[in-house]
Amino acid sequence: MSNLTISNLSVEYTADDGSVFTALDDINLRTEPGEFVTVIGPSGCGKSTLLHCIGGLQESTSGTIRFGDDVITAPDPRRGAFVFQDYSLFPWKTVRENAAAGLRFQGVPKAEALDMAQRQLDFVGLGDLADRFPAQLSGGQQQRVAMARALAVEPRMLLMDEPFGALDEQTRRKLGHDLVTLLTEAEQSVVMITHSLDEAIFWADRIVVMSARPGRIAEEIRVDAPRPRGMEFMTSRAFQDIRVHLFEMLESPVPA
Repeated sequence: MSNLTISNLSVEYTADDGSVFTALDDINLRTEPGEFVTVIGPSGCGKSTLLHCIGGLQESTSGTIRFGDDVITAPDPRRGAFVFQDYSLFPWKTVRENAAAGLRFQGVPKAEALDMAQRQLDFVGLGDLADRFPAQLSGGQQQRVAMARALAVEPRMLLMDEPFGALDEQTRRKLGHDLVTLLTEAEQSVVMITHSLDEAIFWADRIVVMSARPGRIAEEIRVDAPRPRGMEFMTSRAFQDIRVHLFEMLESPVPA
């Protein structure tokens, strides 16, 4: 397992009128193997841009991102596998075939890919639904399939962008609790973008708070409670203190 190290990362865009605006400005961040990091901040602060840079989908204007000794210059699902809010499942494929899709795109033989996919479906609690189709699943179950698909390629890091944003509150809490338990057992490294204060605190070993555009890291907050956490953690004094602090920061964002 390797550290993720982001050094002096900046991203600028040029608009059609020739004006330049800065999406990310001088981002420096280091994560440890097996660490769960959540990223939160006001809309438009560059959270998703940062995640796309980590995954090699977005080029930076300056700075570097490394996994261990490897400099990230292009996407590599075995290094960083994405889980998005949109499940992006193929409706004509079975659950098992969907979970195997990432492996098949990488050229893994079909029988081997399906076997690996089945193991991940068992891991996320959907092994008995492997022969169904996405339309026969609930939203939470479809997100589990998307998670199994990402885990099947055995990534060094999961990159999660609002993965439960399309789900109702009760489902996202239950699913979040179940999956964070599984990811903790697997010692999986994760960077997750969220707008939910509760998710940011409940899942994380560390919370990265970003300022309004241009996106900068305003603060890093460590959550000391060991994972996996029970739902009672959400009523604890430690949880509530962090939540109030985050709310105050986002209500009065750090100026650019």
